[in-house]
Amino acid sequence: MSEVLELRQYTLRPGRRDELIELFDREFVAPQEAVGAQVLGQFRDRDDGDRFVWLRGFADMPTRGTALPAFYGGPVWREHRDAANATMIDSDDVLLLRPVAGLDLTGRTRGGPTTLVTVTLYHLPAGGEDAFLGFFESEVEPMLRATGAPPLAVLRTLRAENNFPALPFREDANVVLWIASFPGPEELREHVRLLGRENRWIHDTLPALTKQLARPPEQLQLSPTERSLLR
Repeated sequence: MSEVLELRQYTLRPGRRDELIELFDREFVAPQEAVGAQVLGQFRDRDDGDRFVWLRGFADMPTRGTALPAFYGGPVWREHRDAANATMIDSDDVLLLRPVAGLDLTGRTRGGPTTLVTVTLYHLPAGGEDAFLGFFESEVEPMLRATGAPPLAVLRTLRAENNFPALPFREDANVVLWIASFPGPEELREHVRLLGRENRWIHDTLPALTKQLARPPEQLQLSPTERSLLR
């Protein structure tokens, strides 16, 4: 179980996403895991052909502080960093997170059936996370489960000093997010349809949820790569 997670969103040069994914899946998964990082998921953003999203975990912050220098100072990154960096415009959109309900991938294997993974982000005013999480657990999550979208994980912003400053993360973020997986787009549409038929959701829960946010919710719809564990 990862107690520290990074949600990393990269903006890539036009048409070069598959090039980065092929390099990433071939070269960067095993070496990171060998030094203590957990590569939990790699994805194509279904709404942006030049967006690559991935999720990395660590047992704790001290492990992050040793794993990242070991990988980025090691021979594999040294050999391939120029090729990887050449595909990127921006790699600094990073959220540092901790689990509220942990992402348990026990028994999952890479290369399984293609799925659609969603990451739904709620951006909150500073200090609003605890009250929102209580509301989410009591009012929102039961309705998600009842309509075919049980969260695989619920995560929130982790407040911690960056112990590898070469890789920044967004220190201004106040986020709660949940992750779900669907067999495909039709199952996601069915979840949305069922949720939209729930009077309680439309008239009570959704307005109460919206009032607590600093800006509208954001949902990433993601296709796992061949070597993604989360799928």
